[in-house]
Amino acid sequence: MSRTVIRGGLVITAADEIHADVLIEDGRIAALAASGTPAAEAFTAERSELGATPPGGWGRTIDATGKYVIPGGVDGHTHMEMPFGGTYASDTFETGTRAAAWGGTTTIVDFAVQSVGSALREGLDAWHAKAEGNCAIDYAFHMIVSDVNQETLKEMDLLVEEGVTSFKQFMAYPGVFYSDDGQILRAMQRAAENGGLIMMHAENGIAIDVLVEQALARGETDPRYHGEVRKALLEAEATHRAIRLAQVAGAPLYVVHVSAREAVAELARARDEGLPVFGETCPQYLFLSTDNLAEPGFEGAKYVCSTPLRPKEHQAALWKGLRTNDLQVVSTDHCPFCFTGQKELGRGDFSKIPNGMPGVENRMDLLHQAVVDGHISRRRWIEIACATPARMFGLYPKKGTIAPGADADVVIYDPHAEQVISAETHHMNVDYSAYEGKRVTGRVETVLSRGEPVITEWEYTGRSGHGVYTPRSTCQYLD
Repeated sequence: MSRTVIRGGLVITAADEIHADVLIEDGRIAALAASGTPAAEAFTAERSELGATPPGGWGRTIDATGKYVIPGGVDGHTHMEMPFGGTYASDTFETGTRAAAWGGTTTIVDFAVQSVGSALREGLDAWHAKAEGNCAIDYAFHMIVSDVNQETLKEMDLLVEEGVTSFKQFMAYPGVFYSDDGQILRAMQRAAENGGLIMMHAENGIAIDVLVEQALARGETDPRYHGEVRKALLEAEATHRAIRLAQVAGAPLYVVHVSAREAVAELARARDEGLPVFGETCPQYLFLSTDNLAEPGFEGAKYVCSTPLRPKEHQAALWKGLRTNDLQVVSTDHCPFCFTGQKELGRGDFSKIPNGMPGVENRMDLLHQAVVDGHISRRRWIEIACATPARMFGLYPKKGTIAPGADADVVIYDPHAEQVISAETHHMNVDYSAYEGKRVTGRVETVLSRGEPVITEWEYTGRSGHGVYTPRSTCQYLD
């Protein structure tokens, strides 16, 4: 029996804050007991009653005095090794999951991609092959549906049965991932029957392509024009259309990477109507803006992602949405491309800049900074970064909380340590940081994945292949 006791920390979940000791046995949370009580003392006393000490001892004790003990983060939106724009995301499953662990995330849900003309199964198998044996933390998959046809619809049923319970569609990127309204409706109708969740990239890609063509014709080629052509109104229009298509289909809807206040308003209206509609935003929209896209030279290319960064005044609506639960989840949409040799593909034509930003390592720290800054509470931090994504994607209570029976995915977090975010010190396989020079309060100290130390007092002690594939149940907000 492997056994770990975490002593003296403040255990924070989405529901509670309690000074408690945590007993971990064989990779799972076995018990919690208020610190200093006889029950907590028994966690270590029991060892001496178990007889002769086995080889390697009874396990370890971690002193978390003055620290937070929180569930490992669940990042429900990553793209490791993602093909896009003639290149690939620079993080592999090995480098990306290691970086996630450094940042206190212990589960990712990545996107397997169906190529047009191919089966869902073919795409899913390809992503399994990329990830298997390479991950430092546990992982699961969503399925990108690029080609809706009768065979695809049948495959959706099979995937839900085996634990791939969410399907992403795109109203953007005509000629690549784009689905028209009829294809979207058919997929939503299928999801309404099989219990799956449709995730939507909500931007009017057809209209955006017109604006791109017109901007380039005017000689507007710099990165900042990426944000100007992908208008907030076209995000809001697509969000509204997706909501109404889902309503017609009788299906739930999860809108990814919401960036515009007008889109938040569409989600809030739908939720006020009682519709099963959910929204996600990302740290880049909460902390960055079009000011970054407009950085001189070609520096703005570092911040090209879709949906794009918005003017700063949109941030208040996103924070409010997180406080009022009109937005439920903060994921990263981690899809890094190096500035040198990848982002540079778009010099002279912003439409050729690979869309995506690094962030899987920074999410938990940035959201703790939001606690420090007064945007959200500590429990809401854990709710939007751990518990709700776990529930949304059918992983709770195995993931996303600290409770008996849960996987021992646990982070010892120092809320007082200060750090400066920088490409010099991060562990993502990308040559820049989107938050270069940003000073934040709070730092991950130790990370356990299923009871095994992956980060031990700021040193990587994990290994590729520790992370295992985790099938998911259906969205737990729809039961």
